[in-house]
Amino acid sequence: MTAPKPLRRALLSVSDKTGLIALGQALAARNVALLSTGGTAKALRDAGLDVKDVSEVTNFPEMMDGRVKTLHPAVHGGLLAVRDNPDHVAAMQEHGIGAIDLVVVNLYPFEATVAKGADHATCIENIDIGGPAMIRSAAKNHADVCVVTDVTDYDALLAELDAHDGGTTLAFRQTLAQIAYGRTAAYDAAVSNWMAGALDIAAPRRRTFAGTLAQTLRYGENPHQQAAFYTDGSGRAGVATARQVQGKELSYNNINDTDAAYELVAEFDPTTPACAIIKHANPCGVAIGSSLLEAYSRAYDCDRTSAFGGIVALNQTLDADTAKAITEIFTEVVIAPGASEEAMAIFAGKKNLRLLLTDGLPDPTARGAAVRQVAGGLLVQDRDVANVTRDTLKVVTKLHPTEAQMQDLLFAWSVAKHVKSNAIVYVRDGATVGVGAGQMSRLDSAMIAAKKAERMAEALGLPAPLTQGSAVASDAFFPFADGLLEAAAAGASCVIQPGGSMRDDEVIKAADEAGLAMVLTGQRHFRH
Repeated sequence: MTAPKPLRRALLSVSDKTGLIALGQALAARNVALLSTGGTAKALRDAGLDVKDVSEVTNFPEMMDGRVKTLHPAVHGGLLAVRDNPDHVAAMQEHGIGAIDLVVVNLYPFEATVAKGADHATCIENIDIGGPAMIRSAAKNHADVCVVTDVTDYDALLAELDAHDGGTTLAFRQTLAQIAYGRTAAYDAAVSNWMAGALDIAAPRRRTFAGTLAQTLRYGENPHQQAAFYTDGSGRAGVATARQVQGKELSYNNINDTDAAYELVAEFDPTTPACAIIKHANPCGVAIGSSLLEAYSRAYDCDRTSAFGGIVALNQTLDADTAKAITEIFTEVVIAPGASEEAMAIFAGKKNLRLLLTDGLPDPTARGAAVRQVAGGLLVQDRDVANVTRDTLKVVTKLHPTEAQMQDLLFAWSVAKHVKSNAIVYVRDGATVGVGAGQMSRLDSAMIAAKKAERMAEALGLPAPLTQGSAVASDAFFPFADGLLEAAAAGASCVIQPGGSMRDDEVIKAADEAGLAMVLTGQRHFRH
């Protein structure tokens, strides 16, 4: 086991100066000589600390608006020199290079600059060059040098110095080196992806995805799988940006299902109360209403069995009446833009119920990348942000939809977009009344959804299933008329589907003979 390396000289150069003064003071108190640059040096001096400018070491002034200041052998030689290599030591002595034992660097805020919508030139100026170079040099030579790239590691550094008489252990330096390379990799990925977007390159030759650890999870989809949750820095409202008010720690499945629920409920006009209930990433009930309570109640009545232990997403501030109704059954997670004090007080009596507040809804039109790993590679595609309006629909049957039917058709289409394929969704008066998801046959999806509606009609004491007079959506075309006829047998009065089958004429004829109105979207919403 190697002995701890003493820390005698540190180079501090940070964009984010949070905690800088306290760190500088703590290092100075441990007799560590401080070397710094520009604004960092000024901040340390203003705090009364003795600091040497990098320009005094390099004998070159900072130049070109600060673009050139640390890219010099006097700096990188002090970082890269292997201390027990006689040739390296001799080179340091010959050229007057002093060893640097610690580098504390955080980078220009490139990601934040892009997120704010800055112009091209401003983004370019926020690409850090010297910072990543120093980080990589120090991390490579972690056998001798300690590198800190994150403000959250300052306390750990000081604790390490206290525990080892002012030195750092190899294990500690190795850990920070790994963190450092992760940071520079994420930084370069952000720059590369931004440039690809700026140049409108849809499929760059190399593409990297990066994230910041938000939470280590107890396990993944199953207890034998390890898992963690990372944020992508986009700031898009949702489960990744939510504040957890109460409840147990979120699980892998909770996060996945909550994301599915919130993305779905965000499809609807936020001025109209809407609710989506999700189970295993599929909606088991979606509805709008005159109030959140009505929307929740109507969504719940679509499939009360599946709603048990589900995820509830709301598009408006959770109120007390809705909160009370939600607590009448076991619910895993509720996510909403906000919640009243009364609602939170009601939920407080259900300690295991997780409440997430986001202060906003995800933009359903925001573009982004959807990534899936396959053996030996990655599948990358744009998020599915496509949707239709009544003006883009094509009526292909003799019977045209009424205004009320058209509203239900568009509602059903929005829901079908979020149901695993093959997807069939029955909607009546702005609420799902039957959902068939994830079947290998579209016919089976239609049958399952209708059967669920029959079961709920019996449970609710209704004279007939709510699929009677409903609108039905199919996420992809009907390859045969059988699925369409199954929907007609369930009582559907109108249909929305992409079209494009070799048997479209046969399907349209079947719709006419069944007395259905049918519209085509010209686009599909496969979701696998």
